[in-house]
Amino acid sequence: MAKNYTSYIEIKSGLTSGEITAEGLVKGYLQQIKANAHLNVFNEVFEAEALASAKQVDARISNGTAGKLAGMVIAIKDNICYKGHKVSASSKILEDFTSIYSSTVVERLLAQDAIIIGRCNCDEFAMGAANENSFFGPVKNYADETRVSGGSSGGSAVAVQAGMCHAAIGTDTGGSVRQPASFCGVIGLKPTYGRISRHGVISYASSFDQVGPLTKSVSDAALLLEVLAGTDEYDSTLSQHAVPASADLKKETGKKNIAYLQEALSSPGVDADVKATLTNYIEKLRADGHTVKPISFEYLEYLVPTYYILAMAEASSNLARYDGVHYGYRSPNATDLQSTYKLSRSEGFGKEVKRRIMLGTFVLSAGYYDAYYAKAQKVRRLIQNKTNEILKDFDFILTPTAPEPAFALGVKEKDPVVTYLHDIFTVQASLAGMPAISLPAGNNSKGLPLGLQLLTKSFDEQALLNFSEYFMQL
Repeated sequence: MAKNYTSYIEIKSGLTSGEITAEGLVKGYLQQIKANAHLNVFNEVFEAEALASAKQVDARISNGTAGKLAGMVIAIKDNICYKGHKVSASSKILEDFTSIYSSTVVERLLAQDAIIIGRCNCDEFAMGAANENSFFGPVKNYADETRVSGGSSGGSAVAVQAGMCHAAIGTDTGGSVRQPASFCGVIGLKPTYGRISRHGVISYASSFDQVGPLTKSVSDAALLLEVLAGTDEYDSTLSQHAVPASADLKKETGKKNIAYLQEALSSPGVDADVKATLTNYIEKLRADGHTVKPISFEYLEYLVPTYYILAMAEASSNLARYDGVHYGYRSPNATDLQSTYKLSRSEGFGKEVKRRIMLGTFVLSAGYYDAYYAKAQKVRRLIQNKTNEILKDFDFILTPTAPEPAFALGVKEKDPVVTYLHDIFTVQASLAGMPAISLPAGNNSKGLPLGLQLLTKSFDEQALLNFSEYFMQL
């Protein structure tokens, strides 16, 4: 089995001293992938290719020309395009589709000598909070195989949790990096919207989607952010903000003002162990000299409805391109244009994706557009303004990442609204476009991982990462 390195710093020193090789690392991870194949983490493993690129990386390390990520073995979510490789978004409609170009994030990883070991299972088109909506079946949690991994980047989270790779790349629309990170006891970072290019990432909801890393250390999340962030001529929504050298984590010395949502402690919908963990960390922060105060977020009950109205509307528009005509699955029973559209889409998409497309089409339709979509856009602005207002007085907002630990497989599927409410703490950062991170905060009495989330001002990832590094030492 691969040695469990918690940070790339350890790997780098081993590679430099010659104690380990990139090829040896890849072999160890491949062994771990095979031993845990039943967890259903990978849709495809690039075994031969990963070994070949590891040999090239070893050669570059020995002649001193290796990049910043040399020997870092990474898994990518199956909605991120990699030229010459299949990309399916875990959907039947794209089952055999091969990408004709690479996403900007893949190009940036490869340019710094990262080794991509495979593509990870996820909820179909990144729609879900349990990784149970995949055409390839659910991903199981390494901590307890009867439980979900979280979604939609469940495969990416379990790949890191179970030591099948060193780090993984996911996408976060309403919490899809942070929530599985919480369920799997790893670190999940959602950067500010517009920080990392979305070029070559299969769209779900374009004004929310953001690429983010899943890692075992804050320093690795910072290093990956530094490599992936920055302007890209293929994505006009990217910010022109300069990318700080995030990997250079500063030691946190100043005392901070931290707000926590009092509803997280008073709501009956939040698990008792989650409340106890939050309370414990609030006390630790206070004992260390920080000011930690409760706040009430007046728009809390509107967060989930606003997010789902907007995300589903954007999904309905984005997924219109999968029509059985241009590419992807085409129904063998189609006889004319209309039946091609109808049958290809109804046979190619899964239940949850169809539900979201229909709801999104409904809120965009004549007569309902103003009542739902236009109103949700206004509420989104109120949420963003209110969050900014809180962050004028506080450095961070602290919440649980999810209201409960990983739940049992198959339980929440019966009622989609219950699953949607799982996003209650993560969608605020998504609606406001702000950076947020889920940090592991120990396990509950059953050994299930729990996570806490920190949220801060837009483009202030550096402060968020510095404080996260300190928080992990608590």
